[in-house]
Formats: sequence, C-alpha cells, structure tokens
Amino acid sequence: MTARIERAFNRAALSLYVHLPWCARKCPYCDFNSFEKRGALPESAYVAALLRDLAYESAALQSRTLTSIYIGGGTPSLFSAEQIARLIDGIRATLTVSDHAEITLEANPGTLEADRFVGFRQAGVNRVSIGVQSLRDTRLKLLGRVHTARNAIDAVGAALSAGFDSVNLDLMYGLPGDGVADGLSDLKYALALGTAHLSWYQLTLEPNTAWERQPPAHLPQDDEIVELERAGREMLAAAGFDRYEVSAYAKPGHICVHNRHYWCFGDYVGIGAGAHSKLRASPGDGHIRYSRLRNPSSYMARAGSPECIEATESVSEPRSIALEYLMNALRLVDGTAATDFEALCGVDRSVIAAALQEARSRGLMSECRDRMCATEKGFNQINSILRLVC
Repeated sequence: MTARIERAFNRAALSLYVHLPWCARKCPYCDFNSFEKRGALPESAYVAALLRDLAYESAALQSRTLTSIYIGGGTPSLFSAEQIARLIDGIRATLTVSDHAEITLEANPGTLEADRFVGFRQAGVNRVSIGVQSLRDTRLKLLGRVHTARNAIDAVGAALSAGFDSVNLDLMYGLPGDGVADGLSDLKYALALGTAHLSWYQLTLEPNTAWERQPPAHLPQDDEIVELERAGREMLAAAGFDRYEVSAYAKPGHICVHNRHYWCFGDYVGIGAGAHSKLRASPGDGHIRYSRLRNPSSYMARAGSPECIEATESVSEPRSIALEYLMNALRLVDGTAATDFEALCGVDRSVIAAALQEARSRGLMSECRDRMCATEKGFNQINSILRLVC
C-alpha cells in the first residue's frame, strides 16, 4: 500500500463492500465479475482470504467507522449462514462497526431454502436485496434466471417472516417482447409483495456480455420506455414510494444507506475478487481508486499481500474530480449542495461554473445556485450534463 493510499484513509465514515463472485448461472445481460458455480464452493477458504484481505487494510483503517457493509456478487446467498456469520464476526473483530450499521446481503430466489434467511438474520445481516428481475416465468427463462416467479414470491415472504423489515427487490423493465402493460404488470405484482425498497431499472446491453455480442430480438421502442417509466413512477408514488435516485425507490426510513454513501461521494473499501475501492486524500489532493485481482483463485492465493492489488489510479486533476463527483451526485433526485461539492472534492465550484450555466440554459439543471441538481429533463440526460463538464 502506498503512502498516498494510507493518507486517504484518515477521514470520517467508511463503507465496506464484500464481493462473493460465484453464481448458479451467468446471465446473458450480466457484466459483473461473476463465475458460474462448478462443484462445491470454497466457502471456508474464500472467507479466510477475505479476512486476510481486510487485515491487510486494517492498519490504515483504525480511525474509520463502518456505517454500512454490503455483501454482493455473484450470489452471496449461495454461501452458508455459518460462513456469512464468520465473515461478519471477522469484520467486527478487525474494524470499528457502527452500532447502527446497515449490513446488506444479496440473495437470489432459487439458490436458497426459505429457512436460510433466519440464519442470515442471526449472522448479523439486517437488510437483504433479492434479485427478482421479473415475476413472469417466460421472462425469467429468457433472462437466464434459475428461479421461477413462485420461488421469488416465496423468497420475499421468507425474508419478511425471518424478521427483515428492510428488504429490497431488484426488478427490470424494458425486457424483450414487452409492452407498457407487461412492465406495469411486473411492477404491480412486485409492489404487492410488501417490501419497503425497490430498485426498478431498465435492461441495458452492457459491454462484454452475451447480449451485447448478440442482442435479443424485440426490445421495446424508446416511446414505450418513456410511457412505461411515467406510468410506473405514478404507480410507485401511489404506493408510498419516494424516488430518491435514478432507479431507487423507498418508503420513508428505508433508503439504502450503502448506495447513498456511494452517490454522495463517500469513501469505500472493497474486498474480494475484483472488488474496487475509492478513498479521498487530503482536501484538494483528489482521490485514489484501486481494484483487486478478478480471478477468484488468484485472489485467494494473494489476499493479504500487496500482490492482491491489480490496479491503482490517482485522480487529482480538478475537472476530473468534479466529473466523478457529479457522475454520482446527479443520480440523486435532490442533487448536492454546492458547499458539499467544494468540501468533498476540494475543488472550487468556479472550475465548472461555465458548464453548469450552459446546462441551466438548456434546461438540464436547476436555477438554484446553492444546489447542483438536475431538472426533470436533465435527470433523464445526465450524460449530456457530464459532457459539458468534460
């Protein structure tokens, strides 16, 4: 670890991301660092590697308090509750974890028995995110999912019965062959399941995925997507969900702490195969990004040593810092205070003043000078705002 990275840790709150890279099947739209499960998972060895990795970081992290832990993948629910408990206990033994820390585990229906949620709850998880994606079997099969709609409904019920009052559903729209009514039907059934958070996002064909190489037929037209989004947001609002980010909706008191920390340009450390970290240096010095080896076997062999770090990048040019900050902050419905921009970036707002004024003149940004906030038009054209900053 370089001296510059060590300096970056001496700040306030911190989030921890833990990557468990295995899944039952690689979906054709997925661009995450994930690998299909082949035989028995090396659960014990991998958790040991994660804890070595964290111990390697810990000397520079002692002044930090974790406000959230997010266990993502892959499909973390493939791991046993005993290994998840060992992981969380190890994190608590190594770092200071807030008494009110949000601890999220991603789970996919069809990869767990209902009673496993009880074990995850006892392990210390207090929030689960369930990858439902659709509640129609025909679309689940098309998406390459291993679960059925019945599995999804049962999984949500099991999570709620296990005592999780903070449950997120991942739900896609804009699926091949879908019209507006199809997308709204999925959303209606998802809302009826009774969770307090929903990540409702459009299917996109990401680079280096099977569907990017061979796109599916009959994707919805742009005008259908616009109408679906309009009607869907009305349905979500009527159900008591507030939209607080591009694709995130929550009932009062259930905003995802971990993801909001990202969008507010907070510092985070990632452990696990392919995990990324972002840490600010001293004010005005920018920030450092670094990532770990992507291959699970290589990661496990080198975890706990400098050889585990695959790439490091220092971002110090003022306009580049501002661009990265706005890339996150403008995803939030309420944007960011201009004073927060200056405090967190260490960059004077004058650096991007001309770009913001041009965005305002195009109706993409609010006229309020104390906040950097996209208008409704701009919220759907964030990349256009960012190109002005570039």
